[in-house]
Amino acid sequence: MVLKRGTVEVNTSQRVEIQDITPEVDAVLKTSGVKDGLLNIYSRHSTSAVVINENETGLVNDFQLALQKLVPEGVGYQHDGIDNNADSHIRGFLLGGSQTIPFENGRMMLGTWQSIFFVELDGPRQRKLTVTVMGD
Repeated sequence: MVLKRGTVEVNTSQRVEIQDITPEVDAVLKTSGVKDGLLNIYSRHSTSAVVINENETGLVNDFQLALQKLVPEGVGYQHDGIDNNADSHIRGFLLGGSQTIPFENGRMMLGTWQSIFFVELDGPRQRKLTVTVMGD
């Protein structure tokens, strides 16, 4: 088994922002030379998330709006007394910071409409994601 790592850098310009990172993750997979196995995309930032879903503009906008309604900003969270971003942390708890995807013949086994998204929850920021490729 081979293990390779790469980095995907993401720059965000809004507090809550969703970016399709599928091409960047695919580039790390291609560079690895590994043909069959699993890859993991991991964000070491607790106010961000990595999700997989359909890349349709209306749906992405709806998802962002739902996050803001589900966990509103500035409603008296205890953590806001420290750095005023409790809503970002709570959203990160709910979404999760990594995804694992199988790949075969050098291609991620994503569904027809699926894309990999980085979800910024406390931007704007510069973020680094770790992509780990494991396989043969």
